[in-house]
Amino acid sequence: MKFLRLLPLLAALAPLTAAPAAKPNILFLIADDLGYGDLACFGHPEIATPHLDRLAAGGLKLTQCYSASPVCSPARAGIMTGRTPGRVGVLNAIPFMSPAHLRNSEITIATLLRDSGYATAQSGKWHLNGFFNLPGQPQPVDHGFQHWYAVQNNALPNHRDPFNFVSDGIPQGPQKGYSGPIVAAEAVRWLQSDRDRTKPFFLYVAFNEPHEPVVTDPQYSARYRAKYPDDPSRAAYYGNVTQLDAAIGRVLEALDAQGLADNTLVWFTSDNGPARTKWHNVGSSGSLRAYKGHTYEGGIRVPGIVRWPGRITPGSSSATPVSGVDVLPTLCEIAGVPAPADRTLDGTSVAALFAGRAVTRPKPLFWEYLWAPNGPQVALRDGPWKILAHFDAPRPKGAEFTEAQFAILREAKLTGFELYNLEADPSEKRDLATQEPARLETMRGKLAEFHAGVRADRPVWPAFQDPGYEAKTIVWPTYTAKPLKP
Repeated sequence: MKFLRLLPLLAALAPLTAAPAAKPNILFLIADDLGYGDLACFGHPEIATPHLDRLAAGGLKLTQCYSASPVCSPARAGIMTGRTPGRVGVLNAIPFMSPAHLRNSEITIATLLRDSGYATAQSGKWHLNGFFNLPGQPQPVDHGFQHWYAVQNNALPNHRDPFNFVSDGIPQGPQKGYSGPIVAAEAVRWLQSDRDRTKPFFLYVAFNEPHEPVVTDPQYSARYRAKYPDDPSRAAYYGNVTQLDAAIGRVLEALDAQGLADNTLVWFTSDNGPARTKWHNVGSSGSLRAYKGHTYEGGIRVPGIVRWPGRITPGSSSATPVSGVDVLPTLCEIAGVPAPADRTLDGTSVAALFAGRAVTRPKPLFWEYLWAPNGPQVALRDGPWKILAHFDAPRPKGAEFTEAQFAILREAKLTGFELYNLEADPSEKRDLATQEPARLETMRGKLAEFHAGVRADRPVWPAFQDPGYEAKTIVWPTYTAKPLKP
């Protein structure tokens, strides 16, 4: 009789226990050339970043977050595929009209999520092909984005009044305003008007700030100009980071306004460390060594923030290493989507980290950049230990991919090893290669094994036409854009 009295209660509870959890929305935000130390919440004493500070306060700050490469195109290839960029053939920033591209045979996180029922969209920098919006190479739509609003690399002629945005294959002509707010406005427009509201969404928003050429809305640079009247470069750069922050704030506010924030995982990072040039030399790597283009920590360690209300403890922090190649396997686990099993994945899911649990990484982290200026060109991190090495070959001139460079990569041997314990020495000031011979030999073996696998998988350019790709769109230009003065 007692059991019979429980039946109505059990029947009422059944739908609650049997119903699958709703898949979360996913908002991925990426900055361009933003340094590890360029945000207030990562220690910058002057740059104002209130929106990203609030994001960190409401989520998890990743203090050992890495890009997949010290430069942009390879870093983005790692995010999209979960694979070391050298394995997919994206080795450097891809010039316009280059044969290099993310091949049609690669499977991206956008494709996986789209095929599992997500609405997908991209706004901002693409930089994963040379034939941007031209036949012969895959475009964002071919890699899973149902809607895309993009530039190939930089907003041109700079961040102000860009003329080179393309929306779903249609050139948009000159735009008024600044790149960050323009990219944010398109993301917000899609959220408000275009997305399929019956589906969860994956929205990838790739800002141009603070990549050169830096041009900043005066409303964001004014405070810094007042403090640095004789240093306009610093004022422009600091203001550009604040401009980026404001654009991100606009997207986050749109989530709140539509009641989406509670079921949206927001992931923010940068594609590599800060650029240091004769025009702008104030981007911060914090206390880390070097900057963009280097395999030292300052070139590859970047800010990372993840917010997921109800899942991630607000205001938490983790020193667990997390890389761009971890994005695909992590989002696959969170969305309940099988990761590709027919190819080598170099990342691992860090979803456990979001629940405060430990992450077991089956593979070391690996970086390779043939064009690294003066310093090591290859690096591998395993636990707290990091080994770096040089190629015994000339460094190439120019960014283009050539058969000669691929011949170098096929034959070059690793030499000039350096060894650091990042737990004790995050600034890489004490090379332990001579003091730790046994550890060096172990790390050399791991580096050689990983490098050999990447080299074996690497495609060879030039291959101007992707043999597995059939162009879906041919766009005829409808206007002639003239460069605008900065």
